[in-house]
Amino acid sequence: MRLFSQCQGPHNPVPRVSKPKILLQLDGDSHASSFDAVVAIDAGVDHLLSHATVRPENVLGLVHGCMFTRGPDDLRHTAIFVGGSDVEVAEANFQEVCKSFFGPIRCSVMLDGNGCNTTAAAAVLAAGKHVDITAVTALVLGGTGPVGQRVARLLAGNGAQVRIGSRRLERAEATCSELGKLTAVNREQLTPIATHDGIALDTALVGVQLVVSAGAAGAVMLPATNRAAAADLQVAIDLNAVPPAGIEGVEVTAKAKSMDGLIVHGAIGVGGTKMKIHKAAIRQLLQTNDAVLDAEEILAIGKRLN
Repeated sequence: MRLFSQCQGPHNPVPRVSKPKILLQLDGDSHASSFDAVVAIDAGVDHLLSHATVRPENVLGLVHGCMFTRGPDDLRHTAIFVGGSDVEVAEANFQEVCKSFFGPIRCSVMLDGNGCNTTAAAAVLAAGKHVDITAVTALVLGGTGPVGQRVARLLAGNGAQVRIGSRRLERAEATCSELGKLTAVNREQLTPIATHDGIALDTALVGVQLVVSAGAAGAVMLPATNRAAAADLQVAIDLNAVPPAGIEGVEVTAKAKSMDGLIVHGAIGVGGTKMKIHKAAIRQLLQTNDAVLDAEEILAIGKRLN
């Protein structure tokens, strides 16, 4: 019997075996998201390394543990997903991940705390099926929250005039100021607006063709009476999956449904696209070692799926 080592030589090279696909899940919550874990596995991840209660000061060691175990050519099979229900913590962790890289020694990374980027991208794609995003005037209700900010950012980045609605005008002003610092957004396309009562809402809706409700669960952001009075409104998208609806009358499963002269989408109606984007983004992470997926990059993935 010939030894295996005797069989090796210039004419009998050992075949290169593809490395398993590893995803490092960094979650700020006390338990890492089972939702994000299941999506990762369904997207083709071979090994999921989930870490909970992750804070910026914990990130460097976790990232370097992934980076230094594989050579540069194999790092495309290692990627990092940053999530958790607290989007501010996720953003801070994401920034620390990006600062951990140097030269070609890096892994691809994606930010989607509380589904903020994939949900916003799906909402913008849904709207784009019915109105010209480059020319529309939109009102984002709950526009100062993590999903609302990203909806506004993606709409404005694609040419829309965006009104950022909040019950407190100063919060809307602060959000417009922060979004205006991003290179993808023209500050002149963002308008802060108060939506604290019915009269303010009616004013906010004048000239608006698209409204996206991205407020917290449990709050009716757009009552039926104000919706009916919005003469220019064409499309309404509600991203709240928990009753009551953020836009009164919109069913959570609605998908391009006609309602009182409007085209409406509910959270689950948008959710199918969100799931497709999420899985496609995970797969893209594991094709290269230098992808950085934030809101704009995730929307671009969604556009390619349409």
